[in-house]
Amino acid sequence: MSAGQNTQPLADRLRPQKLEQVAGQEHLLAKGKPLFESIHQGLLHSMVFWGPPGTGKTTLARLIARTTDARFIALSAVLSGVKDIRTAVEQAKKEWQVSQRPTILFVDEVHRFNKSQQDAFLPHIESGTITFVGATTENPSFELNNALLSRVRTYVLKPLSSNAIRQVLDRARSVLETDLGQPLLVSEQQLEVIGRFADGDARRALNLLEVAAELATDSLEGKVLDDQTLAGLTAEGSRRFDQKQSYFYDQISAMHKSVRGSNPDAALYWFCRMLDGGVDPRYLARRLVRIASEDIGLADPRALSMTLDASQAFERLGHPEGELALAQAVIYLACAAKSNASYRAYEQAMRTVKKTGSLEVPLHLRNAPTGLMQELDYGKSYRYAHDEPEAYAAGETYLPPEIAQQKFYDPVPRGLEIKISDKLNYLRTLDQQAQAAAVTSKTG
Repeated sequence: MSAGQNTQPLADRLRPQKLEQVAGQEHLLAKGKPLFESIHQGLLHSMVFWGPPGTGKTTLARLIARTTDARFIALSAVLSGVKDIRTAVEQAKKEWQVSQRPTILFVDEVHRFNKSQQDAFLPHIESGTITFVGATTENPSFELNNALLSRVRTYVLKPLSSNAIRQVLDRARSVLETDLGQPLLVSEQQLEVIGRFADGDARRALNLLEVAAELATDSLEGKVLDDQTLAGLTAEGSRRFDQKQSYFYDQISAMHKSVRGSNPDAALYWFCRMLDGGVDPRYLARRLVRIASEDIGLADPRALSMTLDASQAFERLGHPEGELALAQAVIYLACAAKSNASYRAYEQAMRTVKKTGSLEVPLHLRNAPTGLMQELDYGKSYRYAHDEPEAYAAGETYLPPEIAQQKFYDPVPRGLEIKISDKLNYLRTLDQQAQAAAVTSKTG
């Protein structure tokens, strides 16, 4: 019998039959862990499993039902609606009336249900008619409404480690050899390639091994997997990166924080992770421009020019040559002096604007293009800075009187902002001297 003659996918045939067979997820399923103990003690509660594809969310839900002797009803949020929810609830009620047996209602991809569909579960969770178990690859905080989240416990499933993937592959090879009726000759190096391609997804690993077994060639020793065949099967990129999922935001956050933390190696790693995962380099370029202004600012004004030049270089050169320019910008930003003084000044100024409303522009700062405006004293007593000593009108005010003493920008003692701070302090000294002289002239 060949591997291709069994119509049931290998991943389904290898589903664990008890909790101890689940690969990975030791943080949830090791003895003594709350989830493991509650399952074995038959203490059912509604929950949501959040994790990447192929980490065992559906398998775990089925095992909970089997271990607790609960009826298992599965719905897919892609194919089901409120009518299907009602039908499942009625089945659960009948099951309890007939046999006093609880029902686990499993909803795969629960994040695809809208708010009203999610709300349909609430009264039945509260009444205990069903034990709700949802599975999602999306962040529940963003995709599930608060009413549902408040009634469930969220468990995070992690991508499978290389060791866990290897355990899965060893079991799979044994099953495939039984199907084939002969050994499946797969080298250690080939198993490592499959494990890397799986990228923590057991289903991906099993599907690849199953296809590879079908394409393996016969030999006297058994079925032999050719390196070239495997290379063809793994040619497509395998990294997890979905702009609609948390991986997108997590990795961008990691790159940004690595730059802010002045770690060029980590910043470059996350940058390459995102490129490898298929993110649009133009998006990364925009993020780098933002970082240059938010975290470096005037401590090193060249950072902004560097990122804009790198962005332009990518537009001119494209993939892959232009990506090197972006990588250079990443390294530069990570190594540059850091200051968020401009960012803080902008945020504070914006808060002040929103809080104080439409304050009048002081008369001496107003434009006076007409005679009427001049008669109304628009621009009167304005001091032209270039005509003043050191091109600075010492003591002059430029803010509305209501917030005349407000300070937004506070340079940090790093990079160019050291010199900027020195200059501003000098100019403030001139202001104080001018104000003191004005007081003296009035009192004298």
